[in-house]
Amino acid sequence: MLPVMADRAMDLSGVPKEVRDQLAELDLELSEGDITQKGYEKKRSRLLTPYIPHITSVELSLPDVQLTPGHSAEPSPSPEAPGPSTSSAPRSHRGHRSGGTRDDRYRSDIHTELVQAALAKHKEEKMGLPMPTKRRSAFVQSPVENCTPPDTSSASEDEGSLRRQAALSVALAQSLQSPDYWINRSLQGSSTSSSASSTLSHGEPKIQPLPQPSTAIVDVLAHLRIENSVPPDVTSSSSRLDLPPAVKGMSRGQSRCSMLDNTADGKRKGVPVNSRVSTKIQQLLNTLKRPKRPPLSEFFLDDSEEIVEVQQPDPNTPKPEGRQIIPVKGEPLGVVSNWPPALQASLARWGATQAKSPALSVLDITGKPLYTLTYGKLWSRSLKLAYTLLNKLGTKAEPVLKPGDRVALVYPNSDPGMLWVAFYGCLLAEVIPVPIEVPLSRQDSGSQQIGFLLGSCGVGLALTSEVCLKGLPKTPNGEIMQFKGWPRMKWVVTDTKYLTKPSKDWQPHIPTANTDTAYIEYKATKEGTVMGVAVSKISMLTHCQALTQACNYCEGETLVNVLDCKKDMGLWHGVLTSVMNRIHTISVPYAVMKACPMSWVQRVHIHKARVALVKCRDLHWAMMAHREQKDTNLSSIRMLIVADGANPWSVSSCDAFLNVFQAHGLKPEVICPCASSAEALTVAIRRPGARGAPLPARAILSMAGLSHSVIRVNTEDKNSALTVQDVGHVMPGALMCIVKPDGPPQLCKTDEIGEIVLNSRAGGTMYYGLPGVTKNTFEVIPVNQAGAPIGEIAFTRTGLLGFVGPGSLVFVVGKIEGLLSVSGRRHNADDLVATALAVEPVKTVYRGRIAVFSVTAFYDERIVVVAEQRPDASEEDSFQWMSRVLQAIDSIHQVGLYCLALVPANTLPKTPLGGIHICETKQNFLDGNLHPCNILLCPHTCVTNLPKPRQKQPVGVGPASIMVGNLVAGKRMAQAVGRELGVVEDQDLIRKLNMWPIVMHQFLSEALQWRAQTDPDHVLYVLLNAKGVAVCTSTCLQLHKRAEKITAALMEKGGLNTGDNVVLLYPPGIDLIAAFYGCLYAGVVPVTVRPPHPQNLTATLPTVRMIIDVSKAACILTTQPLMRILKSREAAASVNIKTWPTIIDTDDLPRKRPPQIYKPPTAEMLAYLDFSVSTTGMLTGVKMSHAAVSTLCRSIKLQCELYSSRQIAICLDPYCGLGFVLWCLSSVYSGHQSILIPPLELESSLPVWLSTLSQYKIRDTFCSYSVMELCTKGLGTQTEMLKARGLNLSCVRSCVVIAEERPRLLLTQSFSKLFKDLGLSPRAVSTAFGSRVNLALCMQGTAGPDPSTVYVDMKSLRHDRVRLVERGAPQSLPLMESGTILPGVRVIIVNPETRGPLGDSHLGEIWVSSTHSASGYYTIYGEESLQADHFNTTLSFGEPQTLWARTGYLGFVKRTELLDSTGDLHDALFVVGSLDETLELRGLRYHPIDIETSVSRTHRSIAESAVFTWTNLLVVVAELSGSEQEALDLVPLVTNVVLEEHHLIVGVVVIVDPGVIPINSRGEKQRMHLRDSFLADQLDPIYVAYNM
Repeated sequence: MLPVMADRAMDLSGVPKEVRDQLAELDLELSEGDITQKGYEKKRSRLLTPYIPHITSVELSLPDVQLTPGHSAEPSPSPEAPGPSTSSAPRSHRGHRSGGTRDDRYRSDIHTELVQAALAKHKEEKMGLPMPTKRRSAFVQSPVENCTPPDTSSASEDEGSLRRQAALSVALAQSLQSPDYWINRSLQGSSTSSSASSTLSHGEPKIQPLPQPSTAIVDVLAHLRIENSVPPDVTSSSSRLDLPPAVKGMSRGQSRCSMLDNTADGKRKGVPVNSRVSTKIQQLLNTLKRPKRPPLSEFFLDDSEEIVEVQQPDPNTPKPEGRQIIPVKGEPLGVVSNWPPALQASLARWGATQAKSPALSVLDITGKPLYTLTYGKLWSRSLKLAYTLLNKLGTKAEPVLKPGDRVALVYPNSDPGMLWVAFYGCLLAEVIPVPIEVPLSRQDSGSQQIGFLLGSCGVGLALTSEVCLKGLPKTPNGEIMQFKGWPRMKWVVTDTKYLTKPSKDWQPHIPTANTDTAYIEYKATKEGTVMGVAVSKISMLTHCQALTQACNYCEGETLVNVLDCKKDMGLWHGVLTSVMNRIHTISVPYAVMKACPMSWVQRVHIHKARVALVKCRDLHWAMMAHREQKDTNLSSIRMLIVADGANPWSVSSCDAFLNVFQAHGLKPEVICPCASSAEALTVAIRRPGARGAPLPARAILSMAGLSHSVIRVNTEDKNSALTVQDVGHVMPGALMCIVKPDGPPQLCKTDEIGEIVLNSRAGGTMYYGLPGVTKNTFEVIPVNQAGAPIGEIAFTRTGLLGFVGPGSLVFVVGKIEGLLSVSGRRHNADDLVATALAVEPVKTVYRGRIAVFSVTAFYDERIVVVAEQRPDASEEDSFQWMSRVLQAIDSIHQVGLYCLALVPANTLPKTPLGGIHICETKQNFLDGNLHPCNILLCPHTCVTNLPKPRQKQPVGVGPASIMVGNLVAGKRMAQAVGRELGVVEDQDLIRKLNMWPIVMHQFLSEALQWRAQTDPDHVLYVLLNAKGVAVCTSTCLQLHKRAEKITAALMEKGGLNTGDNVVLLYPPGIDLIAAFYGCLYAGVVPVTVRPPHPQNLTATLPTVRMIIDVSKAACILTTQPLMRILKSREAAASVNIKTWPTIIDTDDLPRKRPPQIYKPPTAEMLAYLDFSVSTTGMLTGVKMSHAAVSTLCRSIKLQCELYSSRQIAICLDPYCGLGFVLWCLSSVYSGHQSILIPPLELESSLPVWLSTLSQYKIRDTFCSYSVMELCTKGLGTQTEMLKARGLNLSCVRSCVVIAEERPRLLLTQSFSKLFKDLGLSPRAVSTAFGSRVNLALCMQGTAGPDPSTVYVDMKSLRHDRVRLVERGAPQSLPLMESGTILPGVRVIIVNPETRGPLGDSHLGEIWVSSTHSASGYYTIYGEESLQADHFNTTLSFGEPQTLWARTGYLGFVKRTELLDSTGDLHDALFVVGSLDETLELRGLRYHPIDIETSVSRTHRSIAESAVFTWTNLLVVVAELSGSEQEALDLVPLVTNVVLEEHHLIVGVVVIVDPGVIPINSRGEKQRMHLRDSFLADQLDPIYVAYNM
């Protein structure tokens, strides 16, 4: 590479002008693709050979890297950076030539090569990143005018971004191929997979590769090779093609193959679309197989509660070895005889003696001079203003302003003249000016913090110009709006026509400079707070004197100032020092720079200015536009002050500017970088050198050393070097030390980076009005190694990080506020921005606007990079850019990025001068208000401090494990027993109670017949509609008669045998109940099935068909409308309707009595089958015997005290579980009246359930979680209205939620609180718990104590342990008891692996022993082993004779202090969750509901969420209820919250529309269905993010 570099780097100033012009022409031809690289090199070397010092036998050939011209941040619309110049077709458009197209002239070779090399290194590592999947409609880019040159972006805090970009961005355009090249490349071999995720299966035809340029760095998202084959596709048996990400851009219906249309006929054959997700996940898994940097330790110590993996210190970490630093002194501040006693005195002197001398020239928006203010004018106007402020506001007795008051100066940057007059007017009136930015809107990103500044400084009056006042936002009645966070302000216009001429006898008081405050300069902290730094009169004067001496200012010089004159260098040089030395300042406002970037260079040329005051961005923009100005001459400049020269990356801007303008007379020694801080004012400045003197040396530092705050000269790894230039010597009269930035201010060693502290009379004195913060910054006394103070004098912290090099030169490597501390190493935000900018940003990043900050996640800081995306950037480019930035930063800085986000152009909050408002951006990111259009999270690579995965101990059952693992001797066994199901002995009592048959009859069919005889007109059932009107009632006799009619029909039409299964397909109602008893009378086995949903047959009918097939039903009983649906054409689309069993409609049956009513020979015979789909997606049918049914009904009767005179209201689905028992069976057994409310009716009238409770004065009601949630969400805001309607719930004694899951405490509490105003007792709401093996284990009855709540530690739960903690403890989870154990039920907690009983408060599986347990699963082939395992199982020790049923739920039993109805201590059962649903991750057991609770809480727009695992990846699906532009905000929030609260890394985040997560009738999420839909790519997600 050397020869070419030599010829590139050679000084072209010695080459004749015509040769230079030819070279420039050549550069342009190459940049526009009109000449090949080879031709370019040939012609260039031919032109330069006569001028190059001879290097024998070195061939001037191009190195392996194919360089292609890359535009740097463009100040104008231009063709995109062209691809490799292999294209033979010449480019036709050559109109636009202004941009500096060829970057060699002013590039930072160091950084660009470094990034190239870093990325090339990744070529070997073959990394395939799956690209996110995005729905096209989701993101509409904001319209952006991308034709304006330098943008608001290039300013203030962030101008770093742009100017660096020029210098750094020959970048990857040169090392990476064009997109079409790498897409085609990915199709060449069957075993490769393209950078963004296209994999090609072996069966595909091979595609002819394009001719390859020989010298190409392969695209860096390099091809992933897995054992020479395609990643296995988990969703199907064959391997499939996964399409490249660019197809995401198409609408859903289109073919997804257009991108690959390069087979002969332009079509791809046999490409199934639905494999996309699974292959991506597979790719992600392969990506994650790469080892992480710090290896995780092997074992997890079970008893240690330490969460975080403590990283062992690396023995190779560099440590400082030098001696302790000695404070560095600046040269003494000379005393000059004519220096004024105060700054105002200078103005008075020049105003009187040099009235015609120009003080300030202002340019208009086009760059032409607008007006010039002479010293005479400046003096007279300032005098008028001072007089007006002191005498004309308010009255003589009560003046509005007194000397010492603070006054805000609100002037736009384009009007420096008004600001000068206001500033000096305030000084003359002895009031304190506080210059601030013009607030543009009420919500202006900085205005709230400015409000804090004004408040802390006690400002009540603002000075402004008439024009500016007109532009301020107004209220409708014309007053100036009260800005958010601002104190009340009075506004005073200071245009000359409103000022009063002072009377003859009035003279301003100009005292000698003292320690009173002269002015206040605002400063924003890292957190975004704005504080005011007070500068005293003596500091102001001393600072001007020190600058005059350091910069050697002479009277009458001309200075061009491009900086903001409200603060910082722009104020110190351009307003204060210039007046002291009668300098003519030419102010070039920022708006002019935007329109004409060369304007400041033209001003220097026209006025032969001696000094120019600029920032790197101004050098950059001038360079970009310099071709338009051939005749500029900068030889007059003796000092080019670079205000942000302390930025580590300014060196490249300075070099590049010098390269371009040396030919225009710019001398190398005049470039003077300086370092400044708001607190210490100017810290150091390079003095202009003598002509021909050697230029100061550069420091080339090792990045790795810097990250440990150690200075090491970089020798070995050129890739991670940082080149910094010095900022000259310390200011005259100042003393400087370097101290450690954290902890006590201990002096650093000579080879250590620390914070620069300064002692000087010329610095700020305090943060005005904030004495606490002031002490830590302005009164620092450094200490030595032993901790003893080194002296009496106080230093001021500058916020700059740096060191003192040879010859006492000061070097700055960064700012405290840009410091990111990750895993004990420090990185500088600016360094990361520069690396990101060197990664070919032209196609992707809008005007170089990149923000870098850190967020805390899981006990460490994590780095986030946010960039604005160009409106025309493609998804492909963006994703490629993001992937490359990851690699470059990883390689160069050895730090992983946590998150990389791209937002639409112009959407990041701006600082007043257009830079990026970092802390506001960070806040938006944390609040989920950033609205990115592309996002990439990499938690897998950068979160390395996770706890060690738990290793499970092998399970061995023996006496030792019984003693140690399961039951410790002397500990109570964890079991709970319901009260006895006693048989009533007293016959007289039985007769009185009218219940003798119930005791004797073990069959519900007999109970119904008996009730029809003894109490025929007693109303058993009332069915309500949505209006609360009874649409159907049934007495005992009516129900019996209807059942008989159905029995007769079954016997006639069905041709059934005893014991056949009959499916009941009815909407919730009394028909269903009659059909059930009709089946019992006929001796057949009823199977209740939820009818298909007429609007959604495709989804619901297959389940119906499946139950009919599995249960081998011989006949279907249903209504006419449902019968029509079953036979309809729509039904035929999803199932085979020709094979239905006999369908009997029971709507209009003739009155017939069956010949006889069947009585089963034994109570162990089957009564009915209960089919249900579990949350894991399993369809299970359990067999319920007659004995179990009657015992269950008796148990519920005893628990809830149900008898004939009682009324209960039921709002449940009547198809399975306890819902079916309460709807169809319980009333017939106990004789109470059931008011039935189908849950569907709530959808058309929400209050129907609650108003029924109020209207019928119901004491006991049963509902599901879905009903409770509907009421909570839908009626929560309407309680006042319901109360006005007379709704009263004080009658409700128990409201029981019927469920097969952990009680949803949050929901029940919300429900109780919301309806407390309607009289609902907080004790009323409770839960029941049932499972497949036993439909009802617990139900809160009337006699037991109130359900108790405990708090358990979530960390222990993951280890299958229960640790009770106090309420509010971190990581605590509240659990509510699931209700009192039912009579006749016994529950025990068992270790699911050893099957041994556990002790009190231990987590295990809940086993149940009860006479009403189901008698087994109904399976087609009768898998007895499965059945025996679940239904008739015994403990491994303890009570071998008792038979138990396994519920499949984890829980624990805890003995409470409460007493139960028998007077014993109450044992409470707590259900934690289903064993089938738990997720085993990192050796720990997680319950999905816990992760989902965290996820749903993280953002207001998450309506519902569900999690599942795929292989070992955690997938989170979140339903977005807000607008689609919020979709990507959820990705980092979800990842963060799961990491923080559950110590898990989310693998995939899927954002979907509301209602996508399937939920069953009990309100439980069907996570397995969701998982299957996701893997089959049927979710139609808004966005899928694959976390790296």
